[in-house]
Amino acid sequence: MALKFGAFMAPFHCPVGQDPTYAIERDLSVLRHLDMLGFEEAWIGEHHSCGTELVPDPFIFIAYAAQETRHIKLGTGVVSLPYHNPLWIADRALFTDRLLRGRFMLGLGPGSLPTDAAMIGISMAEQRGAFEEDVDVLMAILRGESVTHETPRYRLHDARTQFAPYSDFEITVAAVATPTGPRVAAKNGLNLMSVGATAQGGFDALALHWDVMEERAPQFGHTPDRAGWRLVGPMHLAETKEQAIEDVRHGLDAWCHYSQHILAAPHFRAVGETFEERVDWINETGLGVIGTPDDAVRQIERLEEQSKGFGSYLLLHHEWARHDAVLKSYELFANHVKPRFQGSTSRLQKAEDYAVSRWAELDKRQGDAIQAATDRHVKERAAAGRA
Repeated sequence: MALKFGAFMAPFHCPVGQDPTYAIERDLSVLRHLDMLGFEEAWIGEHHSCGTELVPDPFIFIAYAAQETRHIKLGTGVVSLPYHNPLWIADRALFTDRLLRGRFMLGLGPGSLPTDAAMIGISMAEQRGAFEEDVDVLMAILRGESVTHETPRYRLHDARTQFAPYSDFEITVAAVATPTGPRVAAKNGLNLMSVGATAQGGFDALALHWDVMEERAPQFGHTPDRAGWRLVGPMHLAETKEQAIEDVRHGLDAWCHYSQHILAAPHFRAVGETFEERVDWINETGLGVIGTPDDAVRQIERLEEQSKGFGSYLLLHHEWARHDAVLKSYELFANHVKPRFQGSTSRLQKAEDYAVSRWAELDKRQGDAIQAATDRHVKERAAAGRA
């Protein structure tokens, strides 16, 4: 199956202290760029604390960004479902689907920032169990059912939505460090997004994620589809590996510091104290790529082999490099990596090969034809002069 490609935007803006208006404008600029480059999709996160991941409501951001783009699909990546009443998430999803007229996707997760959950009194121990329960409720509402359900976080009485879906929009569940994501996806017949797919030890997580899908989905009458499986990983590309490394001197250290000392998430933590150690951590552990398009191709081929097949690769968006270099990295990926897995240039290559194989013959014929036309013209002028 031909891979699809997109971006997963938390989005990160490290270090704290940058103007948030300009930071958000850069995010919009990236989405416009991805749309122009032919990326298939982008997912926008929900975060409320720590000062770095600056989109608190992906629905608002997506509705705005839809007016700035033409083709790319936009998804919540992801809605932290236990923070919300599932009825309102269903309403927002159906409304956004109608606004985008088929370009909307719904991504769901339990929430990734412990400080977010702490501010609204949700304990780490209950968060994933609450997510499993809330997805069941949400899916019933999206199917058009009338739901009565009560938890310590909300009460629903004959709850239903006014809107019907505009499209058969895709729903996907994020999976990071636990089996919660694949359990929920398998039970509800949803797709899976492995956010920690390429982290240290992440290949083991890949096997765990899909094993859970294949084991659990048939119990609920579903068949998991690898075409809907998304893997997420970071890359920064340049024409040479040396240039790529020089580019990320701008922001790699700040991004790593955020994961090491600000974000309380042991499953998402950089390794290394020096810039050189952190570059090696990205490149040598299989986490991602700081290098060239050829390095990116090898990484995706390795992921294909290890996972035994998936449908989409999402570039984890970051600002390791300056904005112009970030845009250039996406351009290099679109121009030199995407075609290798999508076959979009294979017929172009065959067309060129055919032209090369006929070049000598057709070049001579073309020259002969041009000369013959010139000779006829000269003869006609000469004959007209004599007359």
